[in-house]
Amino acid sequence: MAFDIFNRRYTGSKTKIVSWIDNIIEEHCSDCFSFCDIFAGTGVVTYSLINRFDKFVINDFLYSNEIIYNAFFLKQNYSIEKICRFSRKYKTIDASKLSDNYVSLNYGNKYFSYEDALKIGFIREDIENNKNRLNKKEYCILLASLLYSLDRSANTVGHYDAFFQNKYVKNSFIFELISPIIVSKDDPREIKIFREDANTLASKIKCDIVYIDPPYSSRQYSRFYHVLENIVKWEKPELFGTALKPAPENMSEYCASKALDAFTDLIANLKCKYIIVSYNNTYNSKSSSSRNKMELDDMLRVLQAKGKTEVFAIDHQAFNAGKTNLENHQELLFVTKVGAKDE
Repeated sequence: MAFDIFNRRYTGSKTKIVSWIDNIIEEHCSDCFSFCDIFAGTGVVTYSLINRFDKFVINDFLYSNEIIYNAFFLKQNYSIEKICRFSRKYKTIDASKLSDNYVSLNYGNKYFSYEDALKIGFIREDIENNKNRLNKKEYCILLASLLYSLDRSANTVGHYDAFFQNKYVKNSFIFELISPIIVSKDDPREIKIFREDANTLASKIKCDIVYIDPPYSSRQYSRFYHVLENIVKWEKPELFGTALKPAPENMSEYCASKALDAFTDLIANLKCKYIIVSYNNTYNSKSSSSRNKMELDDMLRVLQAKGKTEVFAIDHQAFNAGKTNLENHQELLFVTKVGAKDE
């Protein structure tokens, strides 16, 4: 099989409600030609809108997400034949002939089976060793394909905050390629990809629509997806603790007590016609890590100061750690028409 952008486990992913978000944007945002996904996560919202606008800005502060965006969206021609040659090589690896590597020594029989970890580490090293034979798009396609493939075999619940202990980890890794969208360098659409702090980027860009889906809980995504980040960066740092995490880095203010201040600053600096904000109502969660750092009324007040704001809702089961009853859980969408006033 080939992976499309939706074939990924990711906390807060909008895969199940992306068509609803698309419909709201189509119905309530008129005369728009550019779109910014400033906390893009999986990238599925941009992916679903790729044929609707002329200009796109897609941003996230995780290294792994930047690689995935370049693999799917980067406007650069690439050799399918070359990519398939690497894929055939990676599909036929004999783990019994491989030596230990960084992944097998650190993650073997933990996040992955030992045999799978051997293969993953070998492939990652081989991609890096061949980097000068690949253009940027080809490099990112192979690396994103590795991320999607290893995620299918990971001994986790869908994130990497911890692995299942005292459990037999079976061999299940199979290397499969992703299916990038067809965007050649001659395509008239403009697609810009960033890995920046959203608040820093906000003051540098101008788009008709800015879609905002920030983290709301205390879960730091750089820690939640540390295995993917570590494999992408390939700096091979020392790992610590039971969960085998590197030293903390790339921490978001949206997961801390200053979340509302950060959100207020972001909204103030946006130059756009419409602001679309996703929000879920889990701030009364029994789990402290799931509890929202911003509440609905505070966010609504900030958005109303920027323009006329409407709120739309849909029932949606979000990720939780099992401590929270989410029977009445909803995903909310704020739509703010910048500069407009309530009638």
